[in-house]
Amino acid sequence: MNYKAAFSGFSVDNLAKAKEFYTKKLGLKLTDERMGLGFDLPGGGQLFIYEKPDHAPASFTVLNFVVDNIEQAVKELKDKDVEFESYDEEMISTDKQNIARGKTSGQGPDIAWFKDPAGNVLAVLES
Repeated sequence: MNYKAAFSGFSVDNLAKAKEFYTKKLGLKLTDERMGLGFDLPGGGQLFIYEKPDHAPASFTVLNFVVDNIEQAVKELKDKDVEFESYDEEMISTDKQNIARGKTSGQGPDIAWFKDPAGNVLAVLES
């Protein structure tokens, strides 16, 4: 198989809300609005978001943003009224900043989860 390109896509329940969230709060560049919303992602990837009347939010992380400084990224997003998830479970626990400290526990990257207006789970993680 000789793939020419690849992109990720998922549904939302309201394109107007998604457009505002992904452009204004996350700062993604909107590149196409023909059949949904097309965005350029950092590092050269692409994302396609489409409206679905019976949308059910994904129960898993659908999009990860890699950052150099997670504390700064979380603060900047909170300053834009993005609400982060808190977890206190056996396999995952977040601190007061809503960050799961995977590096110090040897269980992966430091990561913080939040949801888009349609309830899809997104994350920022420190590389």
